[in-house]
Amino acid sequence: MSATSPARPSVVSQALARDRLGVPSVIMFALTAAAPLMVVGALVSSAWGWVGVTGFPLAFVIIAVVLAVFSFGYVAMSRHITNAGAFYSYISQGLGRPLGVGGSLVALLAYNLLQIGLYGAFGFYASLILADKADLNVDWWILALALWLVIAVLGLLRVDVNSKVLMVLLGAELIAVTIFDFIFLSNPAEGGVSLEPWNWSSLKDAAGPAFAVCVTAFVGFEAAPVFAEEAKGKNRTVAVATFLGLAVMVVSYAVTSWAAAVSIGVDATVPAAQEMAESGGPFFPTLAEKGGAWAADLGLVLLTTSIAAAALSYHNTTARYAFALGRERVLPAFFGRTRARSGAPSSGSIFQTVIALVVLVVFAVQGWDPMLNLFFWLGTSGGVGVLFLVFATSLSVIGFFLKDARGEGAWSRLIAPILSSVALGYIIWLVVDNFGGLLGFAPGTENAAVWAFPAAYGAVAVIGVIWALILRATSRQDYDAIGLGARASAARADTPDYAAL
Repeated sequence: MSATSPARPSVVSQALARDRLGVPSVIMFALTAAAPLMVVGALVSSAWGWVGVTGFPLAFVIIAVVLAVFSFGYVAMSRHITNAGAFYSYISQGLGRPLGVGGSLVALLAYNLLQIGLYGAFGFYASLILADKADLNVDWWILALALWLVIAVLGLLRVDVNSKVLMVLLGAELIAVTIFDFIFLSNPAEGGVSLEPWNWSSLKDAAGPAFAVCVTAFVGFEAAPVFAEEAKGKNRTVAVATFLGLAVMVVSYAVTSWAAAVSIGVDATVPAAQEMAESGGPFFPTLAEKGGAWAADLGLVLLTTSIAAAALSYHNTTARYAFALGRERVLPAFFGRTRARSGAPSSGSIFQTVIALVVLVVFAVQGWDPMLNLFFWLGTSGGVGVLFLVFATSLSVIGFFLKDARGEGAWSRLIAPILSSVALGYIIWLVVDNFGGLLGFAPGTENAAVWAFPAAYGAVAVIGVIWALILRATSRQDYDAIGLGARASAARADTPDYAAL
């Protein structure tokens, strides 16, 4: 090549694409991860049965208030730290690098569990639709692999392409939820529209388990800072997306769970849910009775697409965490590569895709249940892992701003984080105490899964702390770069190993 020949564009880069996402696009990743229709149609309808109370509307509001208080400090920290590995970088700079690396491995495990678990639910419900409407009996794992392939391809495309796909799916989902609310409330059971699910008396007998269920439903609200490097006007975008996304979630969860109970009959809701527990299906038979077969069919289809959208959203989040860790050499450097043309974190995306494939193959070969063992166990455990990270981040906000207030007010840098840390600590105690119930086990049931998942988080956290200490002893430059985000790459720009990427 002559000295004057133009250089070929590189197929890899070390930076995410900038200024591609506005507020609506970032909200898409948060809300589709939360999957409103899946929460109400599958999670709440099951939780009515095993928790035994109908006060979920009130429980959702209480948990949303706690998370909103947490978000003041979370958003304040995002104004000073921009990193695709949000929890990881915040914990690193607030509580210390070793705990940050431990948190990073917890995040990778939690988001992988959340994403992969959704393949089981998608395969299960998609197979129901094909059997009912096309008289085709297709194994769940074949349909799960079809979704896996679609997400594998989308994960390598531009992030704004992914956000447009999510926007279409979420728009249809929210419209359907609104229609279903209208059907439920306009067709109440005998006794009319009851406000009882909003009263403390409908919640107090099992507030702990109900809170444990509800907090897992909000997983996804924390996604905005993960996409901050790719957002336009990142400070405003992160703040608006976090609080607006949380507001949409609590309204859709609380109103729809109330409306569905009104339609069934408040006193009949728990017995009806317990009768349906064996089928593993959502409460769409009631929807068919009140709104017609078309409404039930639409609900089942959109529940399935809601699950697919959530899987795509979690895939993007997981890939960006792997990218952030590779860029800072906590993971091997190739994880810090992106496709130059799309800006997608290609290595992280492929990594997540391979892990998902391995898990799906194991479940298919072993014949394990896609709903209980894959969706319910992995999804619930992933949500609990994110809760641990939210609590640690709340503490890290306090530590970060104690060093330097950085112009932030007392409410966002100190008061709100202290209040949220106390509340989140109590919720974590409730979740751990009721973890067997969250996995669907009766009280007193002994099963390895009850302790295995929490123990796995403890194990990977310890491994992360040890690895950080090893980096401190053997590669001080890599250790000092932990949590720096894009600045970590800039600091290494002149080193031989970076230039060779």
